[in-house]
Amino acid sequence: MSELDKMLAGKIYDCTDEELQRIARNAHRLCQDYNALRDTDPKRKEILKELLPNAKGRIYLQGDIYFDYGVFVYIGENFYANYGLRVLDTCPIHIGDNVFFGTGITLATPLHPLIGEERRCYMHEDGRFHDDEYGKPITIGNDCWFGCNVTVCPGVTIGDNCVIGAGSVVTRDIPSNSLAFGNPCKVKRKITKEDSIFLKKDIL
Repeated sequence: MSELDKMLAGKIYDCTDEELQRIARNAHRLCQDYNALRDTDPKRKEILKELLPNAKGRIYLQGDIYFDYGVFVYIGENFYANYGLRVLDTCPIHIGDNVFFGTGITLATPLHPLIGEERRCYMHEDGRFHDDEYGKPITIGNDCWFGCNVTVCPGVTIGDNCVIGAGSVVTRDIPSNSLAFGNPCKVKRKITKEDSIFLKKDIL
């Protein structure tokens, strides 16, 4: 089993593996190139095709952006992310259709040992540093909206049609049609047809 296979399967893996380093370095270069361009520059689309080959349809990332690998992120149709998107995709991340992100969103799949000694870096015989880490995937359903500065932690699944309030830290699954917020993020209530903006007379 390669280190890449171990990583994607959520097993303990060596993050200094040559193949993983090659993919990561390419993703970091592409992110830097993307961030250096104006948001109207057509070269941005070409960069995203290489960085996010598993993005299905129309996506718009305001930038700046940061992806660990990029190739392990799966994005549906009509995705929008405002400034400061951070995606640590050591395990697969699946994002559904019609998902909107506010500024400063972090999706983090990596995990490290709780015991301090097990987190310590050590050196291979060839001089490379190594530490034991693993991860858990993240899944986000269709028609979700995240307010500013939301962090989604490893192993979380968020259902369809959810709103995650600003500043939330999502540490556990959120069922579909939920309004949820807080640290840790908790479901406050269901979203219903009564929440339609067209029923709010003060903004019509």
